[in-house]
This record gives sequence, C-alpha cells and structure tokens, in this order.
Amino acid sequence: MPGLDGLRAIAVLGVIAYHLNFSWASGGLLGVGVFFTLSGYLITDLLLAQVARGGVKLAKFWLARARRLLPALFVMLIVVMAWVTVIGPHQPSNFRIDLASAVGYVNNWWLIFHDVSYFQAFAAPGPLDHLWSLSVEEQFYIVWPLLLMGGIAAVRGSRARLATVALALAAASTVLMALLYRPGLDPSRVYYGTDTRALELLAGAALAMVWPSRRLRPDIKVGARRIVDAAGAVALLSIAFMFWRVDAYAPFLYRGGFLLLSLATAVVVAALVHPASRLAPVVGWAPLRWLGERSYGIYLWHFPIVILTTPKGAVSADFARGSLQVAATIAVAALSWRFIENPIRHGALRRGLAYAKARRWRRHRIRRRTVAGMTAAAATAVAAFAGLAGAGVVRSHGSTPGRITLSRTFVAVHAHPRPHAPRTSCRAVVHIGDSTSAGLASTNYLPDPRQRIGSQFARVGATTSHLEISGARSIYERYKGKPNVDEVAAAWRGMHFRGCWVLSLGTNEAANVADGSNIGYGQRIDMMMHTIGAQPVMWVNVKSLVARGPYAEAHMRGWNEALLAACARHPNMRVYDWVSDVKDPWFIDDGIHFTTPGYAARSRLIASALLAAFPASGSSPSSCVVRPDAPRDVPVRAG
Repeated sequence: MPGLDGLRAIAVLGVIAYHLNFSWASGGLLGVGVFFTLSGYLITDLLLAQVARGGVKLAKFWLARARRLLPALFVMLIVVMAWVTVIGPHQPSNFRIDLASAVGYVNNWWLIFHDVSYFQAFAAPGPLDHLWSLSVEEQFYIVWPLLLMGGIAAVRGSRARLATVALALAAASTVLMALLYRPGLDPSRVYYGTDTRALELLAGAALAMVWPSRRLRPDIKVGARRIVDAAGAVALLSIAFMFWRVDAYAPFLYRGGFLLLSLATAVVVAALVHPASRLAPVVGWAPLRWLGERSYGIYLWHFPIVILTTPKGAVSADFARGSLQVAATIAVAALSWRFIENPIRHGALRRGLAYAKARRWRRHRIRRRTVAGMTAAAATAVAAFAGLAGAGVVRSHGSTPGRITLSRTFVAVHAHPRPHAPRTSCRAVVHIGDSTSAGLASTNYLPDPRQRIGSQFARVGATTSHLEISGARSIYERYKGKPNVDEVAAAWRGMHFRGCWVLSLGTNEAANVADGSNIGYGQRIDMMMHTIGAQPVMWVNVKSLVARGPYAEAHMRGWNEALLAACARHPNMRVYDWVSDVKDPWFIDDGIHFTTPGYAARSRLIASALLAAFPASGSSPSSCVVRPDAPRDVPVRAG
C-alpha cells in the first residue's frame, strides 16, 4: 500500500516544518494526529486479520512492535546523550529523567505530571521533547489488543457493533478533551494525554473494523471508484488546509478539531488502501514513498538534530539552516533504516545471536571496517554512559537557563506557614508573569523546591497557587498565537477563581508601547483591572539595565509611573516596589532576566510583599506601594 507511505511522508514533513517555525506550517504539529489515526488503522487491521486466522498471539505481536521500535530509539538516545556530553549544550538534570521516561514509553505522562509545556518555553526545548507521541502509541500497542479481544467477545464478533463501540470511545475521548481544555490557558495537558488523544487512534481502529484492507477488491464500478478518489482528495486537501491555517492555541482544535482531523485522515486512509484507488499511486509517488518508509527514523532524529544545531537565541525560521537540518535528518534516518531498522525487522538479531552461539565468529578474520565500526560504537557508548553519570548535564547555572519547566494552568502547592507566623488573607493566588518570572518556577534556577514561588506563597499563607508564566507574554499583544494576559485572566475568572492576583508584568508592556503600540500604559492596566474585578491585585514593578531600545530603563520607569497613577482609580490594587530591592548583580548579561540568586530573592520578596499588601490580621497598608518586611540583603536560601 504505497499510498500509506506517501501519507506518512506528508505527516512527518508537516511536523518538521512546524518545528522549524515556518509560518506557513502553524498547524504542522497535526501530522502527529495523522500518524495516530494511521497507526490505529494498521494495528487494528493486523490484529483482526490474526483473529480471523485463529487468534491474536500477544507475545509475538508485542515482540514484533518492540523489534520495530526499540532498536532505532535506543540508538538515537545513545547518540544524543553522547552528543550533549561531548559537544553540548549540556542539558538540565531532568534530562536523564526524560530519557528514562522515553525508554519506558511514559514520557507523555511524565510531562503532564511535571507541568512541562509543549508550547511555552523560556529556553530552548529539550532534544527529547518529541518522544511524548511515541509513548502514546506504545501505550496503545500494549493496551489495545487486550481491549480488542474483550470487545470481540462482547459483541460476538460483529465488526459493525465493534466499530460502534470504538466510535463511542472516540467520542468520549473528544468530550473529555473539550471538558479539560480551558480557552486562554496552556493546552499541553490535553495535547499530551493518552486519554484525550485516544480519539485519533480509535478513529483509525473503527475504520479497520468496517474497511479491512484484505477484503477490498479492485473490481468495483467506475462510479464507486470516483467516489473513493474524490472523498480521499477532499479529505487530503482538508488536512493540508489544517496544516496551513490551524493554530495550536485555537479553541476549535480542542473542541472537535482533532476529531475532524481524525475523520479526514480516516477518509484518506480508506481511499489509499483501496486497490481500485487512483489517488493511491499519486500519494505513493516514489520520493514520498521512500520518505514514508523511513518516516519513523525521520521523526526520531529530526527534533534532536534541529534543537542541537540551532544557535542559541534563534526563534524564527531560517530557510538555509532548516534545509541543512532536514537534509541531515533524512541522511541519518536513511542510515538508520539501512543498517538498523530494516535488518532487525527481517531477523538480523535472531541470526546474529545464532551466529554468535555457534561461535563461528572466532573462525573469521575481523575486517578493519568492522574494528573501526566497533571502536566508534564503543566510544559513543562510553560518552553516553558518561552523560548518564552526569557529565552531559548541568544542575544549576546562574546565568544560562537550561530547559525551563513552567507550572502553567492548575498547579497547586499545599503547604503551611510556621505556627504564629504572619499570614496573608490570600488563600489562593494566580500569578501571571512573563519571562522575568520563568526562573521562579524553574528546577534549574531553583533546584531547592522551597525556594520556588509556589512554596514561598505557601510560606506566607497562600496555600494554593496557580502559576501562569510564559515568555514574551503581554497584556494586549499575542506572541506566536499564544493567549495574551487579559485572555489568561478571563479564563481564570471564567472558572470562578476567588483569591488574589500577582501580576509580574511590564517589561513587554513598556517595550511594546516603545515600539509604537496605540494601547498605552494606563489602558493596559485598566484592561487587566476590569477583567479581574474587585479581587485584590498586587503588581510587581520593573527594572532593566538596558540603556537603549524598547527595553531601555527609561521605558520601564514610564510603566512604573503609570502603575502608581492607576492606584487612584483602583482601590483593590497594590504595587510591590521591586525596583527598590533588586540589585544589579542579580541580572544576567541581557540586563532583563535574573541569576539564580536573583530568582531566589525575587521569589521570597514577592511572597513577602503579598503578605505586606494583604495581611490576614490588621489593616492593609494605606499606601499603594508596598515593601516586604525583610532585610535589604535577602538570603538566597529559603527558610
């Protein structure tokens, strides 16, 4: 079925274009959804064929999946670990946990439980961040055969009823995604979840139940052939349109968009597997088929190659660099297919073990190229194991951020202040910040959890905190389609949040106004205060060490003055005077963001300022400006 290989190629090219930040592929991430539906179809088609021949041999099925997937994955992981160990950039300490979760095919749930965003990052993504999707597929491979056999027994072998059950489960997954999704907030939870992405796999499975490839015949009427080809072509164009126009933050995507993608993919697959289809040879064009056969390796290798060869700080697409990265990806994937994947698929491991068991290797001369290959492999393995021992990772840096893990949407920190210690009246807090807040929640900047902002809020009595932190975030402007601050606040109000708000904003507001925005300082502040309503709000003012340009300190002073003026209009508003506490050595070289000591102090001081602004006992300060009750030389370590 060459058309399916062509479809694989289209899907993986869409994913690569998305990761290269090409503006015309804003929905290229949907290529993963195409893979899911295609996998659901092929695996179910295979299993049902085995059922027809007498039953599913689970051990053989799972061994075949492992033989197909694991060798290439292990080689990629070893090479990436060796690369970051010897060449760099060194990875944060949780990189090894990422690696372990990828090997165990639980990476997507590890990312969910540790609140790692797929869409928001202060620093460059990790080279293994794309492996979440392989975890979803492998979990499906393990669980689905068991569910399928149970379903066959329950419906007494009726494929129509079995397909109805599969579609009902897909609908339940769609509803769960819609219920868990919150417009304006980071959608990573529903994007990663096996439970919410099962709909795509199940759509393909349902198709296999009513459209088995082995029962299709080429001798159909001309009218039927035209319907098959026309439906497939329209569905394929629909997928291409979604690749082009859909944005990762579009509410449509999480309220039925993924289901629409799955249905379109199912229609395309139905057309491509039919032996009478004239669309299949077109999509199965030889170059696309060649890429599709190697699509697994291409997907495995493209992300580490892109991440590890992109210069630090580069965020926009670069056609020349991207072309070289794509060429390198295809070349490495071709080598993987030639020397690892295809040989192992056809029994190379079994033959090798038998060969070694017979000890015939002792009677053969070892060729030079074999020695060279073994030496290179050994060197790579040594470097990789050095990385596992810690040589390729960095635990904490004062000036260079590693991978930043941000608590995004519903992170609750439950702790209690010391007995008889002063408490804030704020039992729950929403903290909204831009990249100057990223280190407050970072395991790399603040490896001690007591130093992080959630624990510091808990120290002063705010036992539940929700952290909404995203680089380049602004009150009015949107960055790369991500929700702006006003939309995030509106989303929390829509969930009937009751508590206090900490708004650590202003750096981007000052820069945007300096760049010519017609939405002034006062309008931005009033917009936020109107959205939040009468609940207590503490703003954190801003400072930079930059002398010129939109981020110059002169613009920051203008924003700070606007904050003070707004207090007269909003009695529920306070301003923490961070400018009076921050020290120049706490800034990194860019003059905007902070070092580890700076973030540790910022975390503690913001929490202490919240206590000063809204104490549980006694009256709130009459002045708009608040200062934390702490000495000027704030200790770096939390108490």
